[in-house]
Amino acid sequence: MGPEATREQRRSERIRLSVPVLMTTETLDHEPVQEVTQTVTVNAHGGLFKLKMEVLAGQPLVLLNLQTNQEQRCRVVRVEQLPGAEFGVAFEFASPAPEFWSLKAAPADWNAVRSQS
Repeated sequence: MGPEATREQRRSERIRLSVPVLMTTETLDHEPVQEVTQTVTVNAHGGLFKLKMEVLAGQPLVLLNLQTNQEQRCRVVRVEQLPGAEFGVAFEFASPAPEFWSLKAAPADWNAVRSQS
């Protein structure tokens, strides 16, 4: 998939934003596991963070924004092995949730998403 396809798939503008989140998911044995991390980039539909634990594309997650205590269901879209035994994890919300990031000045296209939901 080339860069044009990736750009076309992106449904809202990405911004660099470090938000502390608690990620909760289940192991293959259905045991709950959690990891505290920080986002790298976000948009109205999801974002990207780094994890020490490995997750799989399609895996359901629950994120808790540790600044606002808002919770949001999402799923893993893509996982990339990073140097230093970390994984870059792209995720998308079950439905657009620009309010999850609690921004005072969100990109203009986030407001369009807000009015459609």
